[in-house]
Amino acid sequence: MVDLYNQYLEIKQEIDEAILSVIQKTSFVKGSEVTDFEKQLAEYLLVKNVIACGNGTDALQIALMALNLKPGDEIITTTFTFIATAEVIALLGLKPVLVDIDPHTFLIDVNQINAKITAKTKAIIPVHLFGQCADMESIMAIAQQHNLYVIEDVAQALGCEYYFSNGKKAKAGTIGHIGCTSFFPSKNLGCFGDGGALYTYDDNLAALIRSIANHGMTQRYYHDHIGVNSRLDSIQAAILSVKLKKLDQYHQKRQQAANYYDRELKSLSWLKIPKRVSHSNHIFHQYSILLKEGLRDSFKEYMQEKNIPTMIYYPVPIHLQKAYEKFNFNTSDFKNATFVSQNIISLPMHTELSTEQLLYICQTIKDFKA
Repeated sequence: MVDLYNQYLEIKQEIDEAILSVIQKTSFVKGSEVTDFEKQLAEYLLVKNVIACGNGTDALQIALMALNLKPGDEIITTTFTFIATAEVIALLGLKPVLVDIDPHTFLIDVNQINAKITAKTKAIIPVHLFGQCADMESIMAIAQQHNLYVIEDVAQALGCEYYFSNGKKAKAGTIGHIGCTSFFPSKNLGCFGDGGALYTYDDNLAALIRSIANHGMTQRYYHDHIGVNSRLDSIQAAILSVKLKKLDQYHQKRQQAANYYDRELKSLSWLKIPKRVSHSNHIFHQYSILLKEGLRDSFKEYMQEKNIPTMIYYPVPIHLQKAYEKFNFNTSDFKNATFVSQNIISLPMHTELSTEQLLYICQTIKDFKA
């Protein structure tokens, strides 16, 4: 699904030199590489503040911790996402309030958000799933109307661009109050371990986030807030600085692969290629197709026999997860997410896909007896 080794070989000298430099300086935690990377990412995103942290889940948790919420406060998000989005809400004693998805884009259905808002609602967490943006203009309008925070989950869409109706553009994660991302190795910008970051225009929020991520300290051994220990180490920051320079090139390679898939697969009646929204570009963290009902198991087995990996993101939406039964979700509210989770499947998508590989994958799919 992801060819990290061959991607490494393309930038081996730069990566090796960056890692060796950190080792030679022996400043493994909070080294200059971390602050340098934060500045570089802020410049790339055109956002004022970037705060690196240990991973994408921590980023979401720290963002919520910075909002002075109380147990029982409600956070609206999508049911069709990686568990971390809802997990941090539950961990902090808050209540996840789930919304169904658009069955074509797999993104949160903004038309259903208003109905979920109560006096206890404090924030919305839209997820920019698979590499394209949720409808942020509509979400920000709802948030402003109800005085809510917006935390963008950008784990799969770092560098994706949002297009406003007035013609302006902004990078995903820089539109709401806080953006949160992950640098897990398979992400479009991935390190060689775990890593994450938060970003915001708000200087006061940024200072609080930076403190919370470092045990609640504002100066060494003075703890003004309840915090956590969540740090991006210097080696990972050095690696990310090298790869950040290549990120737009990586996006282009993924888009080229996606265009190839689109051309070759769009005529097949038993599957639907990914729908691209008009308000965002698509950087294809995943290329996820929707199969005709009942085909997925046989299709996955067939592809495996042909030595082509596939993955299911995600087989169980949050409203059906055992750990979240206590929230008593009404399953009839999530018909789209339930259907999609039963029929979606993702094809190989990474920067090293060759034309020969794409040809083989597509021809194999065409030969499947649906």
